[in-house]
Amino acid sequence: VVPALNEEKNIGRVIDNLKQEGYKNIIVVDDGSKDRTFQIAKEKQIHALRHVVNRGQGAALQTGMSYALLNGAEIIVHFDSDGQHKAEEIERMILPIIRNEAEVTLGSRFLSKQKIPLKRKIMLKGAILIIQIFYGIKLSDAHNGFRAFSRDAAKKVRITMDKMEHASEIVEEIKKKKIKYKEIPVNIIYTKDTLKQGRKGQGQLDSLKIVSKMFMKKVGV
Repeated sequence: VVPALNEEKNIGRVIDNLKQEGYKNIIVVDDGSKDRTFQIAKEKQIHALRHVVNRGQGAALQTGMSYALLNGAEIIVHFDSDGQHKAEEIERMILPIIRNEAEVTLGSRFLSKQKIPLKRKIMLKGAILIIQIFYGIKLSDAHNGFRAFSRDAAKKVRITMDKMEHASEIVEEIKKKKIKYKEIPVNIIYTKDTLKQGRKGQGQLDSLKIVSKMFMKKVGV
């Protein structure tokens, strides 16, 4: 499941890389793009879905997961549309699920010990601490969009938060529903595009908004 917003420069390459690794059941959910993202996805002859208006990455992921379940998916992978994830690492992500060692796997760039830009590292460490305080789960990484779910886990995890706070909501669902999870070492491809402040809700102001929404949801506001 590949959520996409204005990714006409990257989406074709991302789909091609997935196909090269042997993956055919690719679902791209265009989240109200204003460029040719949806058209390019359709031309690639994969499952191309579209939100008429921009709702947010969380909503796009839920649309894709619901569609995958309706079409009989046994394992569902979340994969970014900007080229920062490596298609060859999907096998590593899904293997623990195939072996019944976990119901959900969460990608971790810290376990792979890759070099992370300092500003991004500081933001991630802060998010890791907040997740531990809010949900009692100690993770080595936070808000990594590379995840995999068994069919049963995908049915249990319901994403109701449309924007970027969905990443924390997924962790909350894992904790609340006692879903067995495992962190997997992955490598993120950092480029000027993926490091732009504010892109995909990763700017400082957006991070504060995410935390405030997490808090309001936690206290039932």
